[in-house]
Amino acid sequence: MMFAQQVSQAKGNPKSSFNDENLHMVVNDLFAAETVSTSSTLSWALLLTILYPDVQMQQEIDAIIGQRRSPEMADQAHMPFTNAAIHEVQHFGNVSPLNLLSITSRDIEVQGFLIPKGTTLIPNLSSVLKDETVWEKPLHFHPEHFLDAQGRFVKHEAFMPFSAGRRVCLGEPLARMELFLFFTCLLQRFRFSVPDGQPRPSTQSIFTLPATPVPYELCAVMR
Repeated sequence: MMFAQQVSQAKGNPKSSFNDENLHMVVNDLFAAETVSTSSTLSWALLLTILYPDVQMQQEIDAIIGQRRSPEMADQAHMPFTNAAIHEVQHFGNVSPLNLLSITSRDIEVQGFLIPKGTTLIPNLSSVLKDETVWEKPLHFHPEHFLDAQGRFVKHEAFMPFSAGRRVCLGEPLARMELFLFFTCLLQRFRFSVPDGQPRPSTQSIFTLPATPVPYELCAVMR
């Protein structure tokens, strides 16, 4: 209702962002974050789970949640290792190497370079997520990137899988909630492993949007 009121008030104002076109774009962004990006990230999560069986987090899940109830978002604050592992999945998987386009609204100088007004910018998130100067092991799955010496969860300033600035993904809160609840629920109920007789799956990605792992098989056993 509030958006409709803003659209009505903005009629005849070509500079207003309150219009049907922008509404459609926002809705598309939300659906993309909820479905495509989240499912791709979960594919990475399960792949890394079978490749690193010591990072399956069942001990923390059993201690905090147990087997008699489903995970809740309130549990996240008490599960630093699980939270760190999910963040590291996003860091390692890097499902959006290049993010949404932006356009400069005015002339701006960045580190001595003049970027004129109206310039199209493409955020290169890989350059941040794989930066060897800020990550201890940028090319390896390493949940400790998000843990301090006492095992507490810590945020990393170079962690920006949802991009940054005004074009940051609108579905970020929803995606974070889904990743925690879905992944924790799966690990609560199943143990995952590489099927007997199958080669170790590759951690290479298929360059699509979002980036997905090369197809693989896994074995799921009820706990």
